[in-house]
Amino acid sequence: MAVVKVYDQNKQEAGDITLAPEVFEVEVKPEILNLVVRAQRAAMRAGTHATKTRAEVSGGGAKPWRQKGTGRARSGSSRSPIWRGGAIIFGPQPRDYGFKVNKKVRRLAMRMALSSRLAAESLMVVKGIELPEVKTKLMAEVVSKLGLGKALIIANGADEKLALSARNLPGITVQNVEQLNVYDVLRHKQLVLLEGAVEPVQERLK
Repeated sequence: MAVVKVYDQNKQEAGDITLAPEVFEVEVKPEILNLVVRAQRAAMRAGTHATKTRAEVSGGGAKPWRQKGTGRARSGSSRSPIWRGGAIIFGPQPRDYGFKVNKKVRRLAMRMALSSRLAAESLMVVKGIELPEVKTKLMAEVVSKLGLGKALIIANGADEKLALSARNLPGITVQNVEQLNVYDVLRHKQLVLLEGAVEPVQERLK
């Protein structure tokens, strides 16, 4: 069982907490993390790219010249795919890039991502972050005291004051437990769990 220190927002020790080994001490398999991250990123794609086929491109109603006698190749439309300004053959069409990953695999990948952060000693548990008002400067001071660079902060429930204060800080992302995902954990070098979020995260992934 992993026992980690709990800090306050001034990075003073405020006790310790035991993390569930079935969530935070799982063997990391890169191929599973890769699969889930690819699925997440594929689902983010808009897939709205499109080109016009012969049926959709405008113009080209009249035959450019008569069939025979001109010495040129026969042609039926100025919007043929071989003409400049013509249609596109087999061009991209709107599509959904997403693909299915089983729920058990997604949950396993989430446990692996958390385990990788604990193993790399880049996971920190903070008792709480209390701000008197919504102000980026106040949050920047907390971030500096905690020694955070590119960090993902997980709160238990929506903390609007914390989220608004942190949204203009480069590299700092605030999410609640329901928003926790593999891609965001891996793309941030540090993971900060507010103490109140630890139990919900463990319950969700056990």
